[in-house]
Amino acid sequence: MLVNIARRLAAMLAVMFIVATMVFFLTRLAPGDPASLMLGDQATAADVAQLRKTFGLDQPLIVQYVLWLKEVASGNLGQSIFLQRPVLQAIGERAEPTFFLALFSILIAAVIGIPAGIASAVWRGRHADQVASGLAMLAASIPSFWLGLLFMQFFAVRLGWFPVAGYGDPGAGLVQRLYHLVLPATVLGIVNSALITRFTRASMLDVLSEDYVRTARAKGLPEHRIILRHALGNTLVPIITVVGLTAALLIGGAIITETVFGLPGIGNLVVSAVLRRDYPVIQGALIVIAGIYVIINFAIDVIYTLVDPRVKT
Repeated sequence: MLVNIARRLAAMLAVMFIVATMVFFLTRLAPGDPASLMLGDQATAADVAQLRKTFGLDQPLIVQYVLWLKEVASGNLGQSIFLQRPVLQAIGERAEPTFFLALFSILIAAVIGIPAGIASAVWRGRHADQVASGLAMLAASIPSFWLGLLFMQFFAVRLGWFPVAGYGDPGAGLVQRLYHLVLPATVLGIVNSALITRFTRASMLDVLSEDYVRTARAKGLPEHRIILRHALGNTLVPIITVVGLTAALLIGGAIITETVFGLPGIGNLVVSAVLRRDYPVIQGALIVIAGIYVIINFAIDVIYTLVDPRVKT
């Protein structure tokens, strides 16, 4: 067990190294110079050259890469060019909206997707199956930004039930801040529930055709017990997989939703950094997101052993 965990940790480090390398070089492919953008059109060539030297942008690319990689290995993601603060601090200041948005979104997606998938499998071919499958296909086809604008127009502007955008006043409490996340979390939850519904339905259909399910029915066990205990219990591994992957994707995929609803999260920070060519922030944020993704995948593997003892770590 310890050997397998060590192998997975080594694989995680290899993945993070590949991600870090790709992030560093891909950010340099974007046109524009951060020094020129920071100083404006009125800056002289000497001013731009001096600022590039200050941030080490005048060095050869491979030298910048090696120096940056050493800093990352020591836990330092660098200093933001525009915010004038450590990247980790900038990310930490924006982490709360993104964390709660992803948490509430995955809860909503699971609450919608798992029951819908179970109902669709149990009543296969009936109206409930057709409705659940049709709604799942519709949710998967709707762009999150369009659904967000639609919800904003109806629930916020017309009905006035929720705030249009933002994350509350600077002195707002946690309840008020979470209240601002109702609409964006619902939008992301609905869109991402489609995948969970389809995976749950497919997994349940496989299990419901097994011999032990037919045997349980022949013994006269209640149908709800057969569905929830015998069938659902043996489909938890694929369901946990898709829920975990959805949660990981939500962390990095909330950029559009945060932009639409004006949430000061990590996604909004990345968008601003891209427009400003703030390389350290772009690199740091993407590495943090990739690290969360890798950790969630590792946690899913560990959860497998708790849910199904037949799975070896």
